[in-house]
Order: sequence, then structure tokens, then C-alpha cells
Amino acid sequence: MAVLAMLEDLVAACALAAMVLLPLLEIAMRRLVGVGIPAEGPIVQHLVLWVGFLGAAIAARDRKLLALATGSLLPKGTARRVASIIASAIASAMTVLLASGAVQLVSNEREAATSIGANIPVWVTQLALPAGFALIAVRLAWYADDGWWGRVATATGLAVGGWLAQAPTALEGGSFLPWLAVLVIAAAFGAPIFAVLGGAAVLLFMMDGVTPAAVLIETYALNTSATLPAIPLFTLAGFLLAEGHASSRLLGVFRAWFGWIPGGTAVVCALLCSFFTVFTGGSGVTILALGGLLLPALLRDGYAERFSIGLLTASGSLGLLLPPALPLILYGIVAQLPIEDLFVGGILPGLLLTGMIAAWGVRQGLASGATRTTFNLREGVRALWAAKWELAMPIVVLVSLFSGWATAIESAALVAFYAFVVQTMIHRDITSARAVLRVLVECVTVVGGVLIILGVAVGLTNYLIGAQVPARLLEWTTSYIGSRLTFLLALNVFLLAVGCLMDIFSATVVVAPLLVPLGAAYDIHPVHLGIIFIANLELGYLTPPVGLNLFLASYRFKRSLLEVARASLPMLAILGVGVLVITYVPWLTLGLLRSLGRL
Repeated sequence: MAVLAMLEDLVAACALAAMVLLPLLEIAMRRLVGVGIPAEGPIVQHLVLWVGFLGAAIAARDRKLLALATGSLLPKGTARRVASIIASAIASAMTVLLASGAVQLVSNEREAATSIGANIPVWVTQLALPAGFALIAVRLAWYADDGWWGRVATATGLAVGGWLAQAPTALEGGSFLPWLAVLVIAAAFGAPIFAVLGGAAVLLFMMDGVTPAAVLIETYALNTSATLPAIPLFTLAGFLLAEGHASSRLLGVFRAWFGWIPGGTAVVCALLCSFFTVFTGGSGVTILALGGLLLPALLRDGYAERFSIGLLTASGSLGLLLPPALPLILYGIVAQLPIEDLFVGGILPGLLLTGMIAAWGVRQGLASGATRTTFNLREGVRALWAAKWELAMPIVVLVSLFSGWATAIESAALVAFYAFVVQTMIHRDITSARAVLRVLVECVTVVGGVLIILGVAVGLTNYLIGAQVPARLLEWTTSYIGSRLTFLLALNVFLLAVGCLMDIFSATVVVAPLLVPLGAAYDIHPVHLGIIFIANLELGYLTPPVGLNLFLASYRFKRSLLEVARASLPMLAILGVGVLVITYVPWLTLGLLRSLGRL
């Protein structure tokens, strides 16, 4: 087991490192000799497949697959143990079905004998799919319980999944409702999100007489799309920042320049968390990496504990609208919009939400008489100089992307390499190969947990589109909602409900394709619709019952979930007002695009 774990870690880390190096070599060769690397683009795209599914297998090994946290609300002891066994048995059954579809996909591609380029067969690159799903299925059964009786009980899920895979017509023509109830129970008990969404997709297709391979075709297509490699590459840049002392240097900058104003420390926390979330792609890393640094600073300066916890819980998702945040990239892929336009469109809305939280921090600072630091120009310049390399990262992204010097993927690779050089060679915060390997594996684990959800979610979306759900939704909505303003309000309410039940990544893949036709029917600009979508789902991080920030803050600050939720309510209300402003003032999204001539 230890050898297998080491091999998995090494292969996944090498695949991610190759994703960084190949685009950089492509840039160099294109500039120097005018010819790039043969099949560089397809190779990098297919490396995402290996990073994603090896990462998901590692996440299953380390028990880090993304799931609803509702299972942790059950009382400890027998109840939680039984719930875990039931959830894992159902999840392993669905994973076996997905694995069988992956085997069929690989078999079909092997017969077709197609190539991605450079004489690399497609079916060889696709082996990551059955291998990843098989490892995950076994690990779901093995880690469901520490006792043998629990593992045997969970293994029945493997048997059921195998039987269904060998009898694909057994479900044809049946009702989905009983299976829906099973999947809802599994999700509530803590089954991984990918198993719930992928299971729903596979079962729906099988009831229509279509094999599970239909889901895997879409999984393969999404995970090898042209712009998806930007997600793991930007995430790697964020993980490299989090591993070193970048947070301390950036805290010094923001404190030196903003600590003198009322509520200065609270403003600094909002700005610093927003900066980190831009590159880490999700608030989990931000809260876990910065919480231990920022909470003591807030308490030391005289802020109330409830306010401090609520501020940090909310600030962990502030950067999701600022470039190059991962939700912007993913929405661009799903909605087929230029990612550069979403980057520009998200700048003012992202700054608005950050500014509103910072303003609340100013108010709280005045009310509590919190300590302020004295502004010192020399100290401010010294702090800027110390953190100059980290502060330049957004500039590297925007200049390389908008100058035409690099593509979106090459820009992401450049930023990841830049972060590596800064942390290992300039600041020397990361000084050993072992530490670099750990960062790569941690990044792959998080990315894998996300990409496997996206891969199966797009299969569910494909079924919904084939069932004409978007057309029916459009017909129903236009029949009952005639006003554009009313539609926007209903859209906000709907997306807030989605954010309560789904994470931002799976919601983007499943829900966004359903809303794009609706936005067009009410003459809402596609980029504006995308920013509204992401802004609403940003609220989902704070909204019970599955707000990710609430659970992570509860874990990081060692406070009850109810206590964290109560502390976050003022922030939730403030951000809710901000989302309404973003919704009804489209200039915030489209103004910069017009000034740049992109509309």
C-alpha cells in the first residue's frame, strides 16, 4: 500500500509538473525558432485527465473527496458509522458503473485506433478513467469503516454495481424516483458529490437503454477541453503561495498601508483573503492557511470574537470574481464565453464585494475602538519591496494574457512557474524536493476532487439537454415571468437555493447550461449573466446547510457550526445586498469591457 501510494504521488506530481513545463517550452520555441512542440496542446489537455483522476484516487485514499458535510451533523457513534457505511456502499456501486463505462470507452477507442498526435494513441491516455474509478470504488469500500464487518457491508455496493454493469438492460424503462431517493439519502449521509451526480447520470441513461459509456464520453471531452488546464495550473500557483511565507509578507503590506484607518486590521483581512482566494480557487485553502494567522491578529487588536470569525469565514470567498479565479474560467468553458471577457467583467463586482466587507470592518473598528497602526511611509515602502514578487502575480497574468504574448493556458503555466521560482529560489521558503513534491500532491488532490465532479456533472447536463429540459424551462419561465427585472430577482432566489445545495463547481456545470438560454430570452448579456451566477454562488459558501466556509471555519477555529453560522449572518446580508447591486447595475460588469472595446 505504501509503495502504491508513493507511485501514485510521483506520477501525479510529474504529470502536473509536465503541464507547467510544456507550455513554457512552447512559448520559448515559438519565439526562438518559430515552431512549437508537436501536439503540445493535446498532450497538456490529456495530462489534465491523469492529474484529475489520479488526484481523485489520492483524495479517496486520504478521505478528502468532496461531499456534503451534512453527515457530520449526525451524532457520533453508531448512527454516524451506519450512515457512513450506507453512503459508501451506494457511492461504490455508482463508481463501479462509471468504471464500467470507462472500460467500454477505452475499448471503443482502441478499436478506432485514433491518436492525439505525436503517435500517442487516444486509448492510452484514457486509461486514467477506468484506473481512477476502480481505485476510488475500492477505497470507498475499504475506508468506509475501520471494522471488517463494516467493510464487508460496504463491499455489497461493489457487487451491486458490478451486477448492474453486466446487466445494462435491467434498469431500462424503470422509474428514476426510487433511485433518486437512494441518491439523496447517500448525499445526506456523506457520499462523495461525484458519486451522486455521476450515479444520477448513469442511471438516467441506463433507464433510456443507453450504456454508462455515454457519461464517460462527456467526462473525457470536458477533462481534455482546450482551456481546462488553466484550473490546475492557477491552483498550483496558489498552493505554492500558501506553502511559503507569502501570507506574512502580504499581511505586512496591507497592514502598513491600510492598518492606520479605522477598522484597519479587518480591512487588511478582507484584502488579504481576497488576494489568496484568487489563486487558490476556493475558500478552503484560504481559511485553513490564513485563519491561524489572522484570527489572533484581530482578537489582539480588540475586535470581538464573533465578528472576527464571521469576517474570516466570509472573506474566504471574496476573490472568486477577480481574475484569474477558477469559477470564472470554468464558467467560460461551460458557457463557451471568452475567459478574458469574464476576467474583465468580474473586476468591478469583485472589488465591490470586497469593499463592502471592508467597509463593515471599518464600522466595527469604530464601534469597538479597535487598535490601529500608525502609518509610516518608510515601513510601507519596505513592506511593498518585501512582497513585490507576490504582488506582481496578477500583473503577470493580465499582461501575458491581454498582450497576446501567451494563451490562457500558457499564462497559467507562466504564473505557476513564476510562483515556484519566487518561493524556492528568491525567498527560499520552500527549500527541499520533498516539500515541492508535497505541494504538488496537495494541489493534485484538491484539483482531482474538483475535476471528477465536473467530469460526471457534464454527463448529467448532457442528459438534461437531451431530455429538452432547457427548452421546457425556457417555455415555462417566459410564460409566467414577463418582466426582465422580475426575472433577475427570481434568478437570484433560484441561484441562492442552488448555492445552498450544491458546490460552485458542480453547480456551474449542471445549472449554467440551463440558464444561458433564459438569459438570452430576457436580453441579459452573457458576461453579465455569468457574473451574476458566480456572485450568487459565492453566497453559497456562507449559506447553510452545505456552505463550505461554515464547516471549514468550524474546523479551523474549533467552534460549533451554529456559532460560526450566527457569526456569518451579517456578512451574508452585506454580500446579499452587493449581489443585488451587481444584478441590477450591469455597468459594473460591462463598463470596463466597453471601455476596452470588447463589446
